[in-house]
Amino acid sequence: MHSSNLKSKKIIVIELGFFIIGFIIICIKLFYVQIIKGSEYSIAAAEQLNASRTINANRGIIYDSNGEILAQSSTVYTVTVNPVKISSENKEKVASKLSEIFELDYNETLEKVNQNVAIVNIAKKVEKEKTDILRVWMDETGILDGINIDEDTKRYYPFGNLGSHIIGFCGSDNQGLDGIEAKYDDILSGKNGSISQAQNAKGATIGEDGEIYSSPTSGNSIVLSIDSTIQSVVEKYLEEACIDNVCTDGGSIIVMNPKNGDVLALANYPNYNLNEPYTINNNELLANWDNLDSQEKSTYLQAMWRNKAISDTYEPGSTFKLVTASAAIEEGIVTDIDKPGQFTCTGGIEIAGTRIKCWRYYRPHGSESLRQALMNSCNPVFIGLGQQIGVSKYYEYLEKFGFLRKTNIDLYGEANSIFLSEDKVGPVELATISFGQRFEVTPIQMATMVATIANKGKYVQPRLVTATINSETGEKTEIAPVYGDQVISEETAEKVLSMMNSVVSEGTGKNAQVAGYSIGGKTGTSEDGVNTGKYVTSFVGVAPTEDPEVIILIALYNPTGEGGHQGGGVAAPIAGQILGEILPYLEVKKSEETEAPTTPTPNVVGMNLKDAKEALEGFEIQIENEESTNNDSIVYKQIPEEGISLESGGTVILYCE
Repeated sequence: MHSSNLKSKKIIVIELGFFIIGFIIICIKLFYVQIIKGSEYSIAAAEQLNASRTINANRGIIYDSNGEILAQSSTVYTVTVNPVKISSENKEKVASKLSEIFELDYNETLEKVNQNVAIVNIAKKVEKEKTDILRVWMDETGILDGINIDEDTKRYYPFGNLGSHIIGFCGSDNQGLDGIEAKYDDILSGKNGSISQAQNAKGATIGEDGEIYSSPTSGNSIVLSIDSTIQSVVEKYLEEACIDNVCTDGGSIIVMNPKNGDVLALANYPNYNLNEPYTINNNELLANWDNLDSQEKSTYLQAMWRNKAISDTYEPGSTFKLVTASAAIEEGIVTDIDKPGQFTCTGGIEIAGTRIKCWRYYRPHGSESLRQALMNSCNPVFIGLGQQIGVSKYYEYLEKFGFLRKTNIDLYGEANSIFLSEDKVGPVELATISFGQRFEVTPIQMATMVATIANKGKYVQPRLVTATINSETGEKTEIAPVYGDQVISEETAEKVLSMMNSVVSEGTGKNAQVAGYSIGGKTGTSEDGVNTGKYVTSFVGVAPTEDPEVIILIALYNPTGEGGHQGGGVAAPIAGQILGEILPYLEVKKSEETEAPTTPTPNVVGMNLKDAKEALEGFEIQIENEESTNNDSIVYKQIPEEGISLESGGTVILYCE
């Protein structure tokens, strides 16, 4: 009797122990689920019960200065599925059809369709033709629940490669990744909408309201200073120059309006197709692309996207003598730019025990005025002026002209110049700076310096965006130009422009001449680094010199062709070709009447390519078709437009559908 009671008590104690242990385990589990993992499970439950789909907003339009659309959003579609709404017997059918239409892996698609969540993405940015096929299949099979086809937007660039390093491109979620698209993403992007619906674990709708629709808000639009016609002309001649002169590292050209800082064109070669920004622009690399690892691919793509005109630096060479000349005149070191015999070139000059030669040391220039020294690009004269100006004062002018800071052009990735700090500049270092070597600047900094001289000596900041347009009201908000200090006096600026005119009319820049227009400029040739064997050939110019409407900078990196690497022989002719087309286009008045025959461009927009060629042949105009070789293609844009007069040999660019 006693042992039986004792045994019963032990059983009760053991059972109680198990109960307590079980209770403790349950409490721990509840604590873990509700406290430790509570927020995570709440989010998961919400995702399962709330079917919410994003509706991407249309990005704002990017216009050129004449209202041409450079970037816009077009309608595409996003396909998603609600797996809990698709019956088990239909899951394989749905996965099979989706993978077939959108060229997806079947097993991966089936895995998505089998997930126990509210929404799964199947395909983004698909064209209407494919979603129409899906809609027909859904109607035929009666499988309507659980498959969603929602409108989406895709960025489209009508001109393909045009202005690629300015405009930039967008990612898969419509976010700006480069260029203006990235810099002004907050203005262009707008606000996304959504379609949401509460449902239970079986996929049945909770409540009586059905889907809740929140409409997206389109982004605001942007107007650029870029003129697509001028940009096209610049890109055409830059490509020809880099190919003809075998420029291994490409080239850059900038055209600006010096009166307000508007960048009318900014081009780098090679460029890339904005509609296919992840397709490399090098055929040799493209053929081997699949054999490269992800890091190598990224490196090559980053290089392709890099905007050399603002992100790379180079030695400007003799084009920088404009800075030395400006400072010397402004400081009163030279009062008469035409004073005979003020300088003498003996073939070189000795500075602190180091003899620095003139480029024409073998046949010295002899007696020269400052005008003649600039025309001859005589190094010893500018070295001597630099010594008279002095380090401290010279660096003041570097600061005033904007060489010791970024220009703040409205793009990401701008670099700054590379100069020795002022306290480390001795006589030899000052000498080399005076004629443009042993330091580096960006092309945009050089273009801004030339624009400052052309703008009567007043600093003007380069800009790309001139206005924004509200997507809802259509209200246009102008953005005012930004001006800086008076760097040199108007009188000094006039003297420098006059000397630049002589450089083109009689000096090393003769190849930049344009019949009927007064062109000013300065040529440059510099070694790309020390003892590299590579060169940069360049030219900076203004037109017309009496009242500049445009300035131009050309930089070609390592030309290795038969034409050599001298600025006067390689870069100056390109300036002449470009200015010869854009000055008439801008209706800049000629300085003098000439007999050069011109012909108005006929209108071929709307014609097929074959008829357009025939219409243009009688005008002796070279035809360049950038996007199509199909004679049935329709011309939707021509550059230059109807009525613009071209001299014999001018080029008409046709854009075809």
